Amino acid sequence: MDNTAVKNYLLQLQERIVARFEALDGARIAREEWQRAEGGGGTSRILEGGKLLERGGVGFSHVTGTRLPPSASAHRPEIAGGSWEAMGVSLVLHPRNPHAPTAHMNVRFFSTSDANGAPVWWFGGGMDLTPYYGYAEDARHFHQSCHDALAPFGADLHAQFKKWCDEYFYLKHRNEPRGVGGVFFDDYNAAGFTQSFGMARSVADAFVGAYVPLVARRKDTQYGERERDFQAYRRGRYVEFNLVFDRGTLFGLQSGGRTEAILMSMPPVVKWRYDWRPEAGSPEAALYTDFLTARDWLAA
Repeated sequence: MDNTAVKNYLLQLQERIVARFEALDGARIAREEWQRAEGGGGTSRILEGGKLLERGGVGFSHVTGTRLPPSASAHRPEIAGGSWEAMGVSLVLHPRNPHAPTAHMNVRFFSTSDANGAPVWWFGGGMDLTPYYGYAEDARHFHQSCHDALAPFGADLHAQFKKWCDEYFYLKHRNEPRGVGGVFFDDYNAAGFTQSFGMARSVADAFVGAYVPLVARRKDTQYGERERDFQAYRRGRYVEFNLVFDRGTLFGLQSGGRTEAILMSMPPVVKWRYDWRPEAGSPEAALYTDFLTARDWLAA
């Protein structure tokens, strides 16, 4: 186990992603350093009001504590109450154009010890895609990128992590997925440190190639108030998931993390309407019938 190697990789990953999106947007992504009273800190890179990104955040955090929050030990009672260290890069990108999908990616590393002092560690992360107007070719490209990133580490991992993503990014109170999925994994250490770290790196490194072509393809598509209104309505689902279900958000808030950094994933413009339904046969209805449904996007 090499915490320093993980930290150095994560810092480099943040810089590489920020540089790519600064070039795409033509805007500087602001940097803010922050410290956490209990231990550790991080760097938030945030862009608001860009030409491409209405809001985008790429955050690095490295925090420590003396007592695990409930969200981290709920499934592992043997580590409850112990000291811990957590680090990761997390990003959410909200394009301005409603035809360009929102994307999320994160990779994180957690280490602690059990009651006997034995080390306990795991990796978590993944990426997922949340379109407002669905394009099958975009969903296929994203899922193919996820598949290819995992293929060198086991033939069964993509199917396993895709299923995990579909089940995790699901709004139970709405009975609908958040988007078209991707891959998600947590508590992963089954392959040993070197291979597990390599797998997490491969997923994170695949993000730019999975997402940038979609944004480049859709960023100049014409849209009007109708599309912006629907985008804001669907962004409400993003907020609901992050505040009700997301483990990272809950961990950050319960561990006394910096609120601005934790909630930088929130979209800038959001709407809710009471019991709204899209018009049958409309492009908005197609999102529900053709995309927000369990589907093997790589099937022939």
